Amino acid sequence: MGLSMCHRLLDAGYDLAIYNRTKKKANSLIKKGARWTGSPAAAARSADIVFSIVGFPNDVEEVYFGKKGILEAASAGSIMVDMTTTKPSLAKRIYKQARSQRMTSIDAPVSGGDVGAKAGTLSIMVGGDKKAVKTVMPIFEVLGKNIIYEGKAGSGQHTKMCNQITIAGTMIGVCESLLYAKKAGLDLSVMLDAISGGAAGCWSLSNLAPRIVDRNFDPGFYVEHFVKDMEIALDEARRMDLALPGLALVHQLYKAVVAQGHGRLGTQALTLALEKISGEV
Repeated sequence: MGLSMCHRLLDAGYDLAIYNRTKKKANSLIKKGARWTGSPAAAARSADIVFSIVGFPNDVEEVYFGKKGILEAASAGSIMVDMTTTKPSLAKRIYKQARSQRMTSIDAPVSGGDVGAKAGTLSIMVGGDKKAVKTVMPIFEVLGKNIIYEGKAGSGQHTKMCNQITIAGTMIGVCESLLYAKKAGLDLSVMLDAISGGAAGCWSLSNLAPRIVDRNFDPGFYVEHFVKDMEIALDEARRMDLALPGLALVHQLYKAVVAQGHGRLGTQALTLALEKISGEV
């Protein structure tokens, strides 16, 4: 997603200093005019606004607090924007440290997958100081269409957890409906046409169900990353003394997908675990 987002910013005329752990993945950006740097610190040193989007909370820790990390080099007055889906507590920790260094940070996780990143239609859930958010808003508007300010630091990440909890519930519904339709002898595409325009209609049904029908499990969002997100949400729920049995069930089913060796497939691969349980492989 970060690659597509950077392409959009370059096309919009922004000057980018970039870093990625695997340089060759950034070659298309470099050819387009982005300036390669050797570390997160080097990228941050020359930027007024620093964006990050990585995989897991430990990656965020390394990028911000590690050796040659962003906080080591960013200058006073700069704004850091983490678009990774990560722990709300980590977003608050980055914010606190940034403020102590006369900077600020925004947590701005996104939803919309590869399709939204390429089209600039991402949903962006934003937490942090309103003044900083206002400064960054023109950049957000290049990347997304549904940009909502949620409140203080950490609020964007909490909102993303709500998003992921909802997706977990809809994904099992989508996959089970297709499994049922197949067993009943229905034409899957015709069935989807019938239910997509009614009360069952949702993004997953419109965008991922057709991929399942075509047996296309290419990732728009990796299973292993979705498992990470669900684990963050379950940890937060435990901290708040909440029972979320639906999320816990879907988490276990996705763990089965990973155990089957499909962690790098898209989230629609949940159907593979359900098919195996029902003997429909």
